[in-house]
Amino acid sequence: MKKILAFGASNSTTSINKTLATFAANQLRDVTVTVADLNDYASPLYSVDQEKESGVDKKAMDFYALINANDAIVISLAEYNGLHTSAFKNLWDWLSRIPMEKPMNIWGGKPMFLLSTSPSKRLESNVFKISKELFPHFGAMIVADFHLPSFNHFFKGGNIVEAEYKASFGTQKSKFQEYLDRL
Repeated sequence: MKKILAFGASNSTTSINKTLATFAANQLRDVTVTVADLNDYASPLYSVDQEKESGVDKKAMDFYALINANDAIVISLAEYNGLHTSAFKNLWDWLSRIPMEKPMNIWGGKPMFLLSTSPSKRLESNVFKISKELFPHFGAMIVADFHLPSFNHFFKGGNIVEAEYKASFGTQKSKFQEYLDRL
C-alpha cells in the first residue's frame, strides 16, 4: 500500500483546498492517506536572523519528515491576492533551509498530484500556473494536475458535480493512480 500525504496550502480552518486535497487523495486505490493541517506546522516568520539564532524551525523539520515518510503528495493550492498563502510560503521558506542531500529538494522527487480551487470562476489560478513551473525546481515530480474553478458551485455533497470538471478530474486522477500502481 502506498502512503499519500494530502494537504491544502492554507491555514484556514474551513479551507476548500484542504477539502479538495482530501477528496482527491481518498479517490485513490490501495493507499493510506495522511491529511496534514498547516496549522500544525506553523513556524515563526522566516528570517536569516531567526535561523542564525535558533536553527531551522522544528515544525518545518517535522513537516519535512512527513513528506519523506510518504510515497506521494496530493496538494491543493490556495491563492491570496494572486500568490501563495503566507502560511504556505513561510513553511516553504523554512523547508528550503533544511540541509538536504540534494539542495532545495523540498519535495524529495515524490510524485505529486497538484490541485487548486477557489470561489472564483477563473479557469486557472496564478499560483497553480506558477507552481507547475516552480515546484519541479524544488524536487516535485508533477504527475497530474487539476484546477476546479468556482468551488462552491461545482463541489457539493463531497463530490465534483459539474460533468466537464468531474471528467477532467477523473482523467487526472487515473493518470496519477496509474503512476502509483507502477511504483
